[in-house]
Amino acid sequence: MDERRIVVTAPAEIAAIVAGIHRDPFAFLGMHHVGRTLVVRAFLPHVQRVGVVDERSGELVADLACDDPAGFFSGALPPERELRFPYRLRIETETHTRDIDDPYRFGPVLQELDVYLLGEGTHLRPYEKLGAHRMTMEGVDGTSFAVWAPNARRASIVGDFNDWDGRRHPMRLRVECGVWEIFLPGVGDGAAYKFELIGPSAELLALKSDPYAFRTEHPPASASVVATVETSPRAGMEWFERRAAAARRDAPISIYEVHLGSWKRKPEEENRYLTYYELADDLIPYAKWMGYSHIELLPIAEYPFDGSWGYQPIALFAPTSRFGDPDGFRAFVDRAHAEGIGVLADWVPAHFITDSHGLGNFDGTHLYEHADPRQGYHPDWNTLIYNYGRREVANFLRSSALFWFDKYNIDGLRVDAVASMLYLDYSRKPGEWIPNHYGGNENLAAIDFLRRLNEIVYAEEPGALMVAEESTAWPMVSMPTYLGGLGFGYKWNMGWMHDTLAFLRVDPLYRKYHLSNLSFGLLYAYSENYILPLSHDEVVHGKGALVAKMPGDRWQRFANLRLLYALMYAHPGKKLLFMGGEFGQEREWNHDQSLDWHLTNDPLHAGVQTLVRDLNRILRSTPALYELDADPAGFEWIDFNDHESTVVSFARRSRDGTPLIAVFNCTPVVREGYRVGVPFHGVYHEILNTDAGTYGGSNVGNLGSVIALRYPAHGREHSIVLTLPPLGAVFFTPAS
Repeated sequence: MDERRIVVTAPAEIAAIVAGIHRDPFAFLGMHHVGRTLVVRAFLPHVQRVGVVDERSGELVADLACDDPAGFFSGALPPERELRFPYRLRIETETHTRDIDDPYRFGPVLQELDVYLLGEGTHLRPYEKLGAHRMTMEGVDGTSFAVWAPNARRASIVGDFNDWDGRRHPMRLRVECGVWEIFLPGVGDGAAYKFELIGPSAELLALKSDPYAFRTEHPPASASVVATVETSPRAGMEWFERRAAAARRDAPISIYEVHLGSWKRKPEEENRYLTYYELADDLIPYAKWMGYSHIELLPIAEYPFDGSWGYQPIALFAPTSRFGDPDGFRAFVDRAHAEGIGVLADWVPAHFITDSHGLGNFDGTHLYEHADPRQGYHPDWNTLIYNYGRREVANFLRSSALFWFDKYNIDGLRVDAVASMLYLDYSRKPGEWIPNHYGGNENLAAIDFLRRLNEIVYAEEPGALMVAEESTAWPMVSMPTYLGGLGFGYKWNMGWMHDTLAFLRVDPLYRKYHLSNLSFGLLYAYSENYILPLSHDEVVHGKGALVAKMPGDRWQRFANLRLLYALMYAHPGKKLLFMGGEFGQEREWNHDQSLDWHLTNDPLHAGVQTLVRDLNRILRSTPALYELDADPAGFEWIDFNDHESTVVSFARRSRDGTPLIAVFNCTPVVREGYRVGVPFHGVYHEILNTDAGTYGGSNVGNLGSVIALRYPAHGREHSIVLTLPPLGAVFFTPAS
């Protein structure tokens, strides 16, 4: 072998490249000086010949020798070639000859500031750097790939573009932050890919999906897909000029909770899902017609198992491919905004799935989760728990939250299972959990994570809605962090939901013994900024539909359902109703089937739908029902002690003091001549009667209005005399 070949060859390193175990491929592959000699090395399986071409002139500079039949080529360039130059590789196979760009010709992708912030765990938008991104380097189009895997011995990008061969494109390790990176020329949108990692014990791990993928294959396929996701413009959009006002505590907020996969399907086309575009054309006009201010989507981030409804996601930056591509989801959100409707999404930072292509044991170590199962395993859901104390993990989650606002212009996140994050002993027996360093059961790292999450979202996204699904008595969930709170804007009022449904399940004959279920919630109604949820959780797992929970014959069940909705809309707090509830679906929700839309042809179901629509209209047009939602001055009991009649009455007030009088007859008995104290004399209009014939009721009421006379009742100088419909609610407002 001549002297120049001795300079080029390095048998041990060649063997490591061919075996796919070389830890620093960029130091060996590509163009390098060895002494004063310029050499080029490449690993190209299934190639017969390789040459080096000067990209500027197109001149073939040198042919490379095959050092290993597996496809390793190397060679020294002519002595006159002393300086590096842009080059391409001319490859010849059995079928063709073509020029390609060598990935190992290009320098680092991540800039120094990005590396620093990623290592520090303070990069606000790491999704702009990690994952897959279309870009141009040195005039060459391609895609950069980057993945955080600090404990891996080797990381490679694999896909159709390299026959899923992890030896072909090993990546560069940025030791400062534990990120592996590479730029692949010629790879564009639509390319499927995964990461192949070798763990710290030299074990080859299962192929991993990209934690920062913007798009994925349709489950059960699990590859990530290169996708360009542009930031949607906001300038000039009317919605964003009033988004903040629409989210305020003194705004009329009514949320329609939706599972996109079962709201409506195409049974005539093998029961397929609607696409994002079809949903934009169908769901959004319906929500507007019904009068909702916001739509809340069950988790939209990609998830493998349909039966999880999205609550066990795999890709926190990718809208699920079940309904189309990222552009389709953007179009859905844009259409909602054009119709004046905000979009919220359920978001799951509490746990993640154990699927082998997911985050678990990501680089051969417990990178995203705790190593100890007493901290890192969730027994209820057979999932893993994030290590919130690891700065890179917390940064990953915070950036996911910010991503949905930044790239898709959503208006809020409902954070799932917050209670499971806050308590170290959540759903655990003694000995199955590890106390914090003070000996308590509070997850201090999760608390810090949630506080910082809310601070960042509200700082970066004015007008955003951050909502906690928190089912315990944890204090100040919706109070600002500077006051010691968790910083959420709202909290689901699970206690109101539980108590109200428990009351209405009771036979009306015995409800007089349970009136405290309706009054107890007012003892804490102003301790948080509450949303009153009648959510998907109440109509699954054998709980039955809302109307099915009600006692009595069919007419009474629907009357009770109408009573429930009137109670919700009159009670302090924002409103949330799961799809199907608005027309009284009678069967339990099934995520694999469309809602029973044919039921709206039935008068009782159509009546419930009309009632909910009218309740939304009344909510929007009656400041007493929303302006002081979070202020005790906005509520006043009239009577919650009429046990024998089982009638409850109270007043809501607007900021200027205008009242709404709400009276609820919780028995199927018509109450004639029922006197209710009111604040002043005059005419009071009956703006709602849930027993109206148009709602499916019996038309018992007060002929549209009553007159308040100077006759003391309930500690007030004036009163009105009412006819209370059976299992009915009536709302009155004073004539202006």
